[in-house]
Amino acid sequence: MTTPRRSIPILAQGEDPALEACAGAEAFALMVLGDSMAPEFVEGEIILIEPEGLATDGSYVLAQLAGEWIFRQLVRHGEAWRLQALNPAYPPADIVDLAPIKGVIIQKSRPGRRKASKRYVE
Repeated sequence: MTTPRRSIPILAQGEDPALEACAGAEAFALMVLGDSMAPEFVEGEIILIEPEGLATDGSYVLAQLAGEWIFRQLVRHGEAWRLQALNPAYPPADIVDLAPIKGVIIQKSRPGRRKASKRYVE
């Protein structure tokens, strides 16, 4: 059974005064929705994204493609790159360079469970 797709509005810069206090390079958190990155990341987990993190082969990344934000694993694919879901039900997306990458996932955790966290970079 596939989880229904949910949409979370993303405001453009300048539309929310509270967001203006954040620097573009500050890490931020998002909640995992859906099952595209299962089994490593399950719905409801919190991921911490580093906007200026180093994206390398195998990194988990946040990318913007065709106006949509996606969370995938970055994989070297010949001379280009591929954004690969861990769940094989989702198709990969090929990219020619790293321009669509907007951040690197550096940690995940489960809400309410301090010890249930995992770091992805040191």
